Amino acid sequence: MLTLSRWKVLLVVLAVLVSALFAAPNLLSPEAREKLPAFLPKKTLNLGLDLQGGSYLMLEVDVAALRRERLTNLVEDVRVALRNEEVVFSDLGVVEGGVNLRVTDPAQMQAALRVLRTSVGAPLAGVAGGRDVVVTSTPDQRIRLAFAPEAMEAEAVRAVEQSQEIIRRRIDELGTREPSIARQGTNRIVVQAPGESDPQKLREIIGQTAKLTFQMVDDSVRPEQVAAGLIPPGSELLPQEDQAEPFVVVRKRSVVTGEMLVHANQGFHPETGQPIVEFRFNGQGARRFGEATSQNIGKRFAIVLDKKVISAPRINSAITGGSGYIEGNFTPESANDLAVLLRAGALPAPLKVEEQRTVGAELGADAITAGQNSALLAFVLVLAFMVLAYGMLFGGVSIVALVVNGLMIVAAMSITQATLTLPGIAGLILTLAVAVDANVLIYERMREEYRAGRSIIGSMDAGFSRAMLTIFDANITHLGAALIMFSLGAGPVKGFAWTLAIGVFTSVFTAVLVTQLLLAVWLKSTRPKVLPIA
Repeated sequence: MLTLSRWKVLLVVLAVLVSALFAAPNLLSPEAREKLPAFLPKKTLNLGLDLQGGSYLMLEVDVAALRRERLTNLVEDVRVALRNEEVVFSDLGVVEGGVNLRVTDPAQMQAALRVLRTSVGAPLAGVAGGRDVVVTSTPDQRIRLAFAPEAMEAEAVRAVEQSQEIIRRRIDELGTREPSIARQGTNRIVVQAPGESDPQKLREIIGQTAKLTFQMVDDSVRPEQVAAGLIPPGSELLPQEDQAEPFVVVRKRSVVTGEMLVHANQGFHPETGQPIVEFRFNGQGARRFGEATSQNIGKRFAIVLDKKVISAPRINSAITGGSGYIEGNFTPESANDLAVLLRAGALPAPLKVEEQRTVGAELGADAITAGQNSALLAFVLVLAFMVLAYGMLFGGVSIVALVVNGLMIVAAMSITQATLTLPGIAGLILTLAVAVDANVLIYERMREEYRAGRSIIGSMDAGFSRAMLTIFDANITHLGAALIMFSLGAGPVKGFAWTLAIGVFTSVFTAVLVTQLLLAVWLKSTRPKVLPIA
């Protein structure tokens, strides 16, 4: 096993050169990195929130608000379905977590049940013929609709998952580098944005639901009816930014929704020069918007964002191109923020900020200094131990392998852009100790074999071959623990686990191949008579 094979030499030299190439940008200033040729790597270690500073938010998905919204939509679905079948009904509304109504004509009871059971709600996943809305009736011609418990649970899970992805897209639009967005518990999301020093802006971008709808204005409602609170069942009163008309009555049924947008961008009005938000619909949205505008020429439609009317222009002609723009009291910054929200998509449910804090850059610098000092102290102690225990030659070989190990870890984390946290530095220090432990196992086995009467070459070869099983066993155990922490942990725990996992592979490589190659070179060049560590 202790041979100077050409493939071993080439592999070690190539690994060291590649590692040095990808780790080198960490030693350069940002200006120097920008001047590097395009074919050279420029990525550096991605520092986490505790090292770089930034913003931390803990958000809670408002599942109760999601349930209320679904019930409100269910009321409208029931109203439309029964009117299409000309079923006369009354007392339609949300009651105790469900939707209740009364069919006026007993002869229409079965028709009402049939249409509600087939056209309201959606198929329930995993249940043949099942739907997510359960319809029940009573002898007094009353019908109750409620969401199946498993359907609402699945909806809540989807809402959290969708919120995570939408938050990620919104933060990416801000240019924040490698944010950490992790689920905590059943309905909480933890956001860590390294380098983002304005948590309030982050909170505004993340926390706004950004649900955009286009709804027809109900001009049949007179001002005195609005003042008396007499709003028709199919309409709702919404506030408007325009002070001349602070409230607008709109139809509850949306003509087009923000989910049908494929593009949104900040621009300027071609005539007034005021900031606007330009948008474009997908094929379905363009078709529905074209049909609605062609059928309602002369009427107004409202552009609604999070239950607030941004503007309510009048339809002068059919808009069939599938694109348009939103006017309002925008500044260039607010128009761009709205475009960012629309591009990222609407949150399925509101988010409540449970905790917010900022880690200053000075605190991050202190953490980096503490981590560097800890790593340096660990390296010096390991160096002293190895030299005292195994002499300058064998101890020095272990230290060279240790330096190569650290170089490979830094290079691997720079390539993958894995976030380095303070616990990650602890994982790095632990990796160095584990790597030296492999050398100790090999050296001690060499001693035993040499004292048992074997030759120098035989004892060194046995040291590597017979210690290999123990080394692999220990590192596989470490890798398993790292994978468990990475899959189940969050934030700092993941940072620690990632550094540990990378260190397992680099430690085995350097402790076995690098050490073996250096000792083989020494053995071939000096041909010693005595094993130095004996």
